[in-house]
Amino acid sequence: MKVEIKNCNNIEEGNIEIKDNSLNIKYAINGTGKTTIAKAIKNKILNEDLNTLKPFKYLNNKEIVPKVEGIDSIKSVKLFNEEYVNQYVFLKDEVVKSSFEIFIKNEEYEEEMKYINELLADIKNIFIEDDNLNELISNLKEMSDSFGKSKSGYAANSVLSRGLGNGNKIENIPEELKEYSDYLRSNVNSKWLKWQLSGKEYLDISNVCPYCTSNTIEENKFKINALSDQYDAKVIEHLNKILEVFSKLNAYFSDEVKNKISIITKNIDGISSEQENFLIEVKSQIEVLIEKLEKLKNIGFITLKDSDKIIEIIKNYKIDMEYLQHLNSKETIEKVNFLNQKIEVVLNKAGELQGKINKQKENISNNIKGYDNEINSFLKCAGINYHVSIELDEDNVYRMKLKHNDFNKHITDPKLFLSYGERNAFALILFMYEAINSKTDLIILDDPISSFDKNKKFAIINTIFRGKNSLMNKTVLMLTHDFEPIIDMKYVLPDRFNCNAIFIENKNGILNEKQIKKCNIHTFLEIAKENISKLDNTINKLIYIRRYYEIKNKSSLVYHLVSSLFHKRRIPTIESEKRELTKKEIELAVQELINENNINDFDYQQEYNKIIDDKKMIDIYNSCNNNYEKLQIYRIINDGKDINDDIIKKFMNETFHIENDYLFQLNPCEYEIIPEYIIEQCNKNILEINKKVLKI
Repeated sequence: MKVEIKNCNNIEEGNIEIKDNSLNIKYAINGTGKTTIAKAIKNKILNEDLNTLKPFKYLNNKEIVPKVEGIDSIKSVKLFNEEYVNQYVFLKDEVVKSSFEIFIKNEEYEEEMKYINELLADIKNIFIEDDNLNELISNLKEMSDSFGKSKSGYAANSVLSRGLGNGNKIENIPEELKEYSDYLRSNVNSKWLKWQLSGKEYLDISNVCPYCTSNTIEENKFKINALSDQYDAKVIEHLNKILEVFSKLNAYFSDEVKNKISIITKNIDGISSEQENFLIEVKSQIEVLIEKLEKLKNIGFITLKDSDKIIEIIKNYKIDMEYLQHLNSKETIEKVNFLNQKIEVVLNKAGELQGKINKQKENISNNIKGYDNEINSFLKCAGINYHVSIELDEDNVYRMKLKHNDFNKHITDPKLFLSYGERNAFALILFMYEAINSKTDLIILDDPISSFDKNKKFAIINTIFRGKNSLMNKTVLMLTHDFEPIIDMKYVLPDRFNCNAIFIENKNGILNEKQIKKCNIHTFLEIAKENISKLDNTINKLIYIRRYYEIKNKSSLVYHLVSSLFHKRRIPTIESEKRELTKKEIELAVQELINENNINDFDYQQEYNKIIDDKKMIDIYNSCNNNYEKLQIYRIINDGKDINDDIIKKFMNETFHIENDYLFQLNPCEYEIIPEYIIEQCNKNILEINKKVLKI
């Protein structure tokens, strides 16, 4: 597919070709717009705002808008970049977000889980279809919670104790406060009490009643103070709550229990020790029923997976009302009998259910073992002293945990311990599994491995593009300024990788692509010899000759001759020996230069006069066909001069000397490996030099 990108950051226009079901490596120097390409494609597919990529120079121009076309067939995309590393990996409770979905929940898991749930449907559907049953569980829990937490089963600070511990003040209103009965027995009594009691602080301000202002305060003070002494709004609130709970569960209590609870809730002086023991008995039976109901509601693979005797487990889920006499009402018996009948239906399928659960356990075990082995093999190969394990945590959810090889417990915050390189390398592997699991149409890797050392680079490349679970034959767009992966995949191991390698250049905002084949990757010796043979200009030839001899024989006379020329030494010298070349040595160097480097004639003095002539060198600079040669000529022109631009200095040094380059390279005559912004600055500086030359 051909993707057209327009008006996105530093890209005015460009076409990017992406081959389906293969790795598309786009190699480009920094500043080309790799991240912009990644974001533009991602935003378009996900319908996110492309205007975030609009170039600053067009912000006030409504007619020019960012565009991405040609990817309508792509419906899903995943992008690996720094944002992914920061948001989705190395969380406190698991290594990667949704590790269960990535590593366990595959099609086979879903299929087996479907069968298991179908076998359990007779029980599970009851709780889906019967809202009253779910409400019963909720009310039973509320009743149990009202007793508070205590070894005895009844806490002094519980809702039950606070509400009824000193008697029912609503049922037993003192005679002197009877006129407040309607308020105290209303459904907003606690709110009314808060309002009423808060008025006490105003009693001494005036002799007029603060509530009605019609009577003198002395007539009401006694009643107001009596109400304050007898009632507490919070206590009434607790009382209301416990009475409501008893009311909700009334139908599920036996007649005897209903009567006893009615007496307890109407007590004047609170709960006696005998009544307390009785309520604890009721609570105990309630908790047994809650446990049984919740087990039935949550019945499934997770709750049954650890047993080889599922028949016995399911039998134990039956509810025996003989031992729950406090709850032995018509309503309770009807629900329990219905549930027990459904349990019998499931018991008839127990053999098949056992087989399905055992198969699911085996599938999960194989998945966990496989992923653990793959990831841990990568970590070992990459020299990362950690390992992972997929475990079932306290919430009954499978999560991937990270552990150090010297420490048994899992690390709760991996970001504190992993180095930047370890974090990125590990994150990329986790991203790969997520992309595979989600069956994403297009996978984009934005400069994923440039910061790693060589060992980690190959470990990552091998894992994500050749492993059993890998991105092999997936549609992948990998944007990088690192040439090493291309060397590995196109030159060293071309038969192992399904790789389409492209060089992208950006000239004045226009993107161009050039294919990179194995035949385009050479040692710099090969590149130098090729360019020496085909160039006409002697100075340009000498640029590659100097590089050739720097690699082949840096101590040769030819190297010292050409190096002296480029450093504008009137007489050739051997700097390491602090001496001038002899006449004989110069003759030998010139002879070798002519015989072995396709140069018809060479005169050092003549070339020296050319080198020191800025006007002639500027003409050569302007005639160069590629940025690499321009930068070398620029360096020669400025040799000995103070260059204030550190960035240009860096590029000059890295391209002038071989030690900072790879053994294998692209020919700089064919591929623009020098950023356009560097050459633009050089062009400006050359213009300034030319102005000075013309004035002379």
